[in-house]
Amino acid sequence: MRTPILNGLGQALRWLRDRQGKKQYQVAEAAGITKGMLSAYETGRQRPSLETLEKILDTLGCDLNDLHNAIQIINGRPEGIKRRGEGVAEEPETAPKPDGGGRSEVQKVLGRRDPLPFEEERAFSEMLDGFHRLLRYFHESFSPPRRPEPPADGEDR
Repeated sequence: MRTPILNGLGQALRWLRDRQGKKQYQVAEAAGITKGMLSAYETGRQRPSLETLEKILDTLGCDLNDLHNAIQIINGRPEGIKRRGEGVAEEPETAPKPDGGGRSEVQKVLGRRDPLPFEEERAFSEMLDGFHRLLRYFHESFSPPRRPEPPADGEDR
């Protein structure tokens, strides 16, 4: 039985990998798994353990928020995309923000080490979300429809 929250997990992993222009063998080697296993994860024939998933995401420079958003894009639900920190109490502009590895996605995209004012960060974040929705639209509009893969022998779907 498939868990609804994980529908599209394999396609989302592939989408994240493709976004970076990396080949399966590159990601698999860096994550310490075989290319065949990564292929099985991306096609949905296997599910990675949480430990393996973490290694793959680390290799891709992604976190669970990125994976969640990729799953929303793959499943055609861009309204389900979450901004970093969504659901957490908003910090006032004067509150210190973590630096280094704890930088926000906007800081990483812009290559900034110092935080932006709260409103600017939120505006950039909304622009990035809109850009990702636009990419999903183009992906759906110009990609040929995928045929569902038949289940492997003895595998329940």
